[in-house]
Amino acid sequence: MLLNDKVIVVIGGAGLLGQAFTRAIAAQGGTCIVADIDLARANAALEAVAAAGVPADKLSAEEVDITSKASLQALIARLAERHGRIDAVVNNAYPRNKQYGRKLEDVEYADFCENVNLHLGGYFLSTQQFALHFKQQGHGHVVNVSSIYGMVAPRFEIYDNTPMTMPVEYAAIKSALQHLSIYFMRYYKGTELRFNCLVPGGILDRQPEAFLSAYREYSQSKGMLVPDDLTGGLVFLLSDLSRYVNGQNLVVDDGWSV
Repeated sequence: MLLNDKVIVVIGGAGLLGQAFTRAIAAQGGTCIVADIDLARANAALEAVAAAGVPADKLSAEEVDITSKASLQALIARLAERHGRIDAVVNNAYPRNKQYGRKLEDVEYADFCENVNLHLGGYFLSTQQFALHFKQQGHGHVVNVSSIYGMVAPRFEIYDNTPMTMPVEYAAIKSALQHLSIYFMRYYKGTELRFNCLVPGGILDRQPEAFLSAYREYSQSKGMLVPDDLTGGLVFLLSDLSRYVNGQNLVVDDGWSV
């Protein structure tokens, strides 16, 4: 029970990765708050996780908008009053507008700026507000979910013969998140605050076979991962086993980025 009695917020907890993270946190004894901009979706995710055998008393759902300072502050205040403390937050939301995912030459400046604002800006605001609370309580940990495309150049050839591409906003955001984390780490030097990134490889989610096959060529053995493949790394970061791991990028990608 590596997370016994820890209170951990998973923002974007209703999504594919978020539900796996929630299951893993609760399975390791932690109390997990599924926070999402869509409360109905968060409650539905909570029911799905509970149906998998996770104790209901280890779970709760909350609404939060990471682009709203007031929403984040209200969430922090509610959880601090209810639980007495917050040990960690996992920034795992994936906000984007309807134009997201276009090829480079088709990306409009306004859409690029909006997507960076929603995703990177939202993670900044969440990290800023939770860090203020963590400093006041004397400890706390922010885990930002980045990506291998925050570390290496896109391999555009794996998207050949598919309708997919590698969005330029995604690469800009995920690389910036890694530096954002070390900025906060150094800013809070001398405190018990920690800031790290979990850096996943590609996650299986109904991609076309042509893409899966091309992606697999760069992997050590498995190819695309499933959400549960990431949970060991997350649990390690959230646990006391990583007490002095700070400002780091924990890569889980089956060797794809090497």
